[in-house]
Amino acid sequence: MKWQGRRQSSNVNDARGRGFTGGRKVAAGGGFGLIIALVVFLLTGNPGVLTGGLDNQNIIVPSGSQQQAQYEPSQREQQLFEYAGVVLADIEDTWNTLLPKEGKQYVEPELTIYSGMVQSGCGTADSGVGPFYCPRDHSIYLDLSFYDTLIERYGAKQGDFSMAYVIAHEAGHHVQTILGVTQQLDELRQQAAAGRLSQEEFNQYSVRFELQADYLAGVVARYMAEKGYLEEGDLEEALSAAAAVGDDHIQKKMQGYADPDTFNHGTSAQRQRWFMEGYKAGDLSGWDTFSNPI
Repeated sequence: MKWQGRRQSSNVNDARGRGFTGGRKVAAGGGFGLIIALVVFLLTGNPGVLTGGLDNQNIIVPSGSQQQAQYEPSQREQQLFEYAGVVLADIEDTWNTLLPKEGKQYVEPELTIYSGMVQSGCGTADSGVGPFYCPRDHSIYLDLSFYDTLIERYGAKQGDFSMAYVIAHEAGHHVQTILGVTQQLDELRQQAAAGRLSQEEFNQYSVRFELQADYLAGVVARYMAEKGYLEEGDLEEALSAAAAVGDDHIQKKMQGYADPDTFNHGTSAQRQRWFMEGYKAGDLSGWDTFSNPI
């Protein structure tokens, strides 16, 4: 992606080097299934986990104080940091253009880039949860080390545009919050918690919610393409990242088999398909993953 020398968003918060001293890791029951759930949390932005508090996952509970340490990023990491700022600026331009056509104002989210551990409006989390969006403070959280995780552990194709997909997906959850979709999913989650909806049924809604965020990431990619920012291979990098975080791919890698009843993000093929649906449309005309076959 052509990004150097371009505008960086002013909504990037550099929280690298900040952390908690004396923290302790808490595992909240569930054994191996919980570990899989945590891995599947990658790229979630799923307020289903966050709204109920991150205490439903393996999280860091601070027993000490937050501490600012001197942090010196490598040249490569600093490039990723600046790249993320340009991507966020493109996301802002995309939705500041499109959402008014839907009668909605785009309130720009903040992107907090941290290292190791972060305090969000949804709780305290370490980098093990992957990138996420918190609807309570309308912020995206990202540890840049996820770039290496995505490529080295999950097999995504190397290239900077995989991170653009990640950030645009999380920003897609912010768009869903603005348009009221997040709140509707929360109501379904409450029904599941009350036993009026099975976990398997709720997971199906969660998959559609996540695929919708993939669609919205594709819309952003289309905006970038129309502005002439994309380079050869960028779309392939995004599709490779989408495949790498598919439920089936992650589960096969972690446990040797896939269990469709536990999917809550969608398969690799579904995630790729809906990203490309958004890219082809370039707007919200085809974003209804809840009514259409997935």
